[in-house]
Amino acid sequence: MAGFYFEEFEEGKVYDHQVRRTVSEYDNTLFSCLTMNTQPLHIDAEFSKSSIYGERIVNSMFTLALVVGIQVTELTLGTTLGNLGMTDIAFPRPTFHGDTIRARTTVLDKRISKSRGDSGIVNFLHEGFNQKDELVATVKRTALMATRPQD
Repeated sequence: MAGFYFEEFEEGKVYDHQVRRTVSEYDNTLFSCLTMNTQPLHIDAEFSKSSIYGERIVNSMFTLALVVGIQVTELTLGTTLGNLGMTDIAFPRPTFHGDTIRARTTVLDKRISKSRGDSGIVNFLHEGFNQKDELVATVKRTALMATRPQD
């Protein structure tokens, strides 16, 4: 698999992911509609003109999913068995249409699963930044990761 197995993760290791993604109006509108989020700050340009932002902001759940998703190809493709939880989610700044998001992942800690012999638990910190290097999202994620197959 392309992703890292449990044994390959090093506590404290930081990954600055090379993949970046520019967020479009279409991304925001589609995601908001698919998730039934009718918040006018995301989908109503006229309403948003009178908001504190003066324009629509990107659905924060899209930003969160993007920041977590950016790392998949590099770190966890095919080796994640499941997400066990996400905590300490924060959005220090909004994301706007046209912002380009990059992500950084830090391996916080890891341990072998107590209930499964084929996996371990890894705690990650994912951080998302816009093109101005402003922090737009953070999340601590706990993932169940496959251990290296025994031959």
